[in-house]
Amino acid sequence: MKDKVTIHTLKRLKQSGQKITMVTAYDATFARVLDEAGADVLLVGDSLGMVVQGHDSTLPVTLEQMVYHSTAVVRGTKRALVVGDMPFMSYQVSVEEAVRNAGRLVAEGRVGAVKLEGGAEFADVISAISRASIPVMGHLGLTPQSVHKMGGYVVQGRDEDAARKILEDAIALERAGCFSLVLEGVPLELARQITQRLSIPTIGIGAGKYCDGQVLVCYDLLGMNPDFKPKFVKRYANLHGSITEAASAYFAEVRAGTFPDEEHSFKSKPIRLVAAPEPTDLAEGSEKLGPVYGAPV
Repeated sequence: MKDKVTIHTLKRLKQSGQKITMVTAYDATFARVLDEAGADVLLVGDSLGMVVQGHDSTLPVTLEQMVYHSTAVVRGTKRALVVGDMPFMSYQVSVEEAVRNAGRLVAEGRVGAVKLEGGAEFADVISAISRASIPVMGHLGLTPQSVHKMGGYVVQGRDEDAARKILEDAIALERAGCFSLVLEGVPLELARQITQRLSIPTIGIGAGKYCDGQVLVCYDLLGMNPDFKPKFVKRYANLHGSITEAASAYFAEVRAGTFPDEEHSFKSKPIRLVAAPEPTDLAEGSEKLGPVYGAPV
């Protein structure tokens, strides 16, 4: 096994020009597979609200749910750095509450770092969490927790003023103590300028090729939802088709009575089962057996 990935590993990768690989994971099985495949970072994203729970946004996800999924992912991971998303309203109320909730993700969820959305307005929160020795990954551009404010899932930073604001936010987050920064849904030229300006790694999703690394939702890159076709997603498999085909074959064999067959059944030496004696055959004074699990009556 290669050395365990840390926040310092990611900084060295940026300095050497080696791209960083990051992908979401929500359970131990996927975490184990993705970790073995070579992921540098596994993100326990609040995107689980949409791809696991079936919501139309990330907003309903709770801190308790993030802790639960984080512990599962950590148990399935050996090499990758595991980062846990701070869900909606877990860090926006106060600095104190933000630090406490980030601490829960680390202490109970066992993640190696937390991620939160927002710009310079959360610099004090990031600084406080960092002072508590908890690494923080920032997130700018299209920030799903602000979907109502943005008016939908739309590309950010397309005009000069908006682009300048994102760049200024990126600089502020680095100064506040972020060890890395996700750039989502921004033009590739803006992502290039931010990446060149910062000393910390940038991880892009829908932000073009100039970022220091890339992240995708695991279900998207594996092609598990054929109806979800955003421009920035490339499918590297068609698991929806493969799973549908496999499940259909299983259902057909069960209905036909061909599964399970001998190969998939347990065997034993020939045995002769003797029926239990009728109650009238019991010796005098013996307990009668009830009809349920042989319990005395």
